[in-house]
Amino acid sequence: MFRKTVAASALALVFATPALAAQALLPAQSEMAFVSTQMGVPVQGHFTRFSGDVAFDPARPAAASITLFIDMGSATLGVKETDAELAKADWFDVAKFPQATFTSSAVKALGGGRFEVAGQLSIKGKSLPVTVPVTLVQQGAVTVASGEITIKRLAFGIGGGEWGDASLVADDVKVSFRLALSGVDKI
Repeated sequence: MFRKTVAASALALVFATPALAAQALLPAQSEMAFVSTQMGVPVQGHFTRFSGDVAFDPARPAAASITLFIDMGSATLGVKETDAELAKADWFDVAKFPQATFTSSAVKALGGGRFEVAGQLSIKGKSLPVTVPVTLVQQGAVTVASGEITIKRLAFGIGGGEWGDASLVADDVKVSFRLALSGVDKI
């Protein structure tokens, strides 16, 4: 899967127009967060390190190529001891699986700056198809892509042992993002 992702990203960059090649994800202006529910209480966290390769022309969304890379060791709930647990095998197993990826396979325009992005989400060595609703808003030279998706953590093997009990930690995890991009043509 990794080779396929690299090959697809490389082909997209080779055939991208000069404007698309100049596109970049601006991590310092972006955020990627998640909310899980533990014993009925929402627990908020976020990832502090992520990157991406983007080739997107609003006039030709079907030709888009989007790959996001999330450093799983950067997950934080804001409590040092809890963050150390997230890196362990029962949760993200960062030693074996340091990175999660999302690779687009299709982008469909819905109108009004809204898009539907289908692709593969890979976490802990498991890849599953997902469809992500994305809204684009241009703010000067920066285009902000935002959206939210709910994933099933147990499908990716997140939360093993006693944490596999969905009555302790709910299976649904809400992942939201606000990604700042430079170089996107006018929508």
